[in-house]
Amino acid sequence: MKIKQCQMQLGKQGITENFISTLNGMFDNHQNVRVCVLKSAGHDKNKMKEYMEEILNKVGKKYTGRIIGFTIYLKKWRRVVR
Repeated sequence: MKIKQCQMQLGKQGITENFISTLNGMFDNHQNVRVCVLKSAGHDKNKMKEYMEEILNKVGKKYTGRIIGFTIYLKKWRRVVR
């Protein structure tokens, strides 16, 4: 049985209100979401950290993130992370 991965793409428009609302909708049904950063959004290590911090600030404190390559892995926790 193959596990379906929930994923989004971050493009040249960057992090918009629509992106955040779609991301919150995905977290209603999934615990983990993978955000692939496209070349048009910028392939730079510092830019990746900025994207992850901005996403985590907008979605709330009960989420954590990890960067592997040009992909941001987000996880929703049951309890609030301090």
